[in-house]
Amino acid sequence: MTHGTASENSKGAAGRARAVVAAGLGAGLVIAPLAAAAPAAAATPAVSCTSAKAGLADKLKRDITAALANRQGTVAVGLYDRSTKTTCTLRASSAFDSASVVKVTVLATLLWDAKKHNRYLTDREASLSKAMITKSDNAATTTLWKQLGMTKIKGFLAAAGMTQTKPGADGYWGLTQITVTDEQKLLKLVTAKNSVLSDNSRAYILKLMGQVVSSQRWGTPYGASGVSVAVKNGWLQRATHGWRVHSVGAFKGGGHDYMITVLSHGNSTMNYGITTIQAVAKVIHKDLKAS
Repeated sequence: MTHGTASENSKGAAGRARAVVAAGLGAGLVIAPLAAAAPAAAATPAVSCTSAKAGLADKLKRDITAALANRQGTVAVGLYDRSTKTTCTLRASSAFDSASVVKVTVLATLLWDAKKHNRYLTDREASLSKAMITKSDNAATTTLWKQLGMTKIKGFLAAAGMTQTKPGADGYWGLTQITVTDEQKLLKLVTAKNSVLSDNSRAYILKLMGQVVSSQRWGTPYGASGVSVAVKNGWLQRATHGWRVHSVGAFKGGGHDYMITVLSHGNSTMNYGITTIQAVAKVIHKDLKAS
């Protein structure tokens, strides 16, 4: 299932046209001073980790870095473990097209808004929500996105402090711009008591993320054992940046309470992106379990 939009081809063509124009402009500006030293290539961002647990940050940094060695594409990573006060980040503020991971935000917005109006979800809303999260149903998502409207979606993002997330325009929810920082903020809200989402709302989100169909349970849960698993994935191919492949997950057990976000684009295939995400997830689960 691709998580795209009806006008992706035309948008992709327009984007390519803009890129060609931009490249032409750029080429036109490179004139005489070729003798000047070329700027050094930008340094590849490094994985950064901190932890209250001795040795854990260094091990995670080393292992996540090794997991990503020689992998093509652009990958952003976020890890937060409450139990050991461990945080790891890579490209935490880089923006990616959301594909279907935005569906957790859609559900959170629906529940946040219902709470504001002191009401439960209707049977219809509950049915749409279940299809949206457990099967990644696009039609259900579009229905809820239209029902909520941009004002409520932006209202929730503001309440959640998700300042880097930009909702997709013209109903194209799959092109919402997301970052590791904001996805981790959302997972933190879903997994601990707060004033934005009620305890019932949080439990409902985790329940549905725990019921995702088996064919969509790849990604961040890979290599997890002895923990509860809540996951939502996204995948989308477009003309630029190849496949976007993303996975967000929350895990609890064995003395740990942690969440992982891995966002990626520039993947040659969907499976290539999944393999990259799972290489990262595997070492995170292993290192935390051993700590």
